[in-house]
Amino acid sequence: MGHHGAVTDAAALLHAYDDQLRTDAETAHAVTAERRGPLRLAMFPGGYGFVSYRDLEGVREDSMGELVGSTLAHFAADPAITAVEWKTRGHDRAPGLLDALVAHGFVAEEPESIMVGEAALLTADVPLPEGVVLRRAADERDVRAMSAMQDEVFGDPVSAERADDLVRRLDGDDGTELWIAEADGRIVSAGRLQPVEGSDFAGIWGGATREEWRGRGIYRALTAARARSALAMGKRYLHSDSTEFSRPILERSGLVKVSTTTPYVWRA
Repeated sequence: MGHHGAVTDAAALLHAYDDQLRTDAETAHAVTAERRGPLRLAMFPGGYGFVSYRDLEGVREDSMGELVGSTLAHFAADPAITAVEWKTRGHDRAPGLLDALVAHGFVAEEPESIMVGEAALLTADVPLPEGVVLRRAADERDVRAMSAMQDEVFGDPVSAERADDLVRRLDGDDGTELWIAEADGRIVSAGRLQPVEGSDFAGIWGGATREEWRGRGIYRALTAARARSALAMGKRYLHSDSTEFSRPILERSGLVKVSTTTPYVWRA
């Protein structure tokens, strides 16, 4: 097992993920959230509908279409809804689900890796390039600069709404931390630490590094800082849905790919 009895067994980590994270944890920041049969339905700021569940074991293949159709009708009845994401996981047994989603106009986005691991494995000190400083975002100005940098790196237009959401989270009392790396007062990398209430987990999200600063250990250093912070909060595990950019970095740091997740999105 290595590392003082640390769990590195993918099956055990996946079980912890299914049990602790596929619950109200996923919809903690939603504007509204409700249960409908096995599903959890939520609405996030900006009219974004969201569907998740612990599993669909009880749903028969021939009623999958009905489940998807009635769920979509529920969301589409609300004029404020602009899009609906149905979050699928690669390890779920849900025969007929993907066909039903496509038949109802959902489109698969890029699959991401579900990464889970012991926070203790990620705390190593990573040397930073000269002139780069790591710190927690302290105020609204930091948050807006960080959000704009992330939008830029991901190739999105700068979103005031996304920045507002981050400012609200930082002002809240759920333990959210935003970490930034700066060179000459300019943010070059950033990421969020999101403790999950009532669980052993904290999520590491939104890792973005400006292209010219990549490959120099900054993202790893930010991850280590967030891991230390998570341990200080009493969290044992870290989790993240990773793109192919961050997956290898997290794997080198000790996280394990336990499954995949593919968002299926319907747009109004």
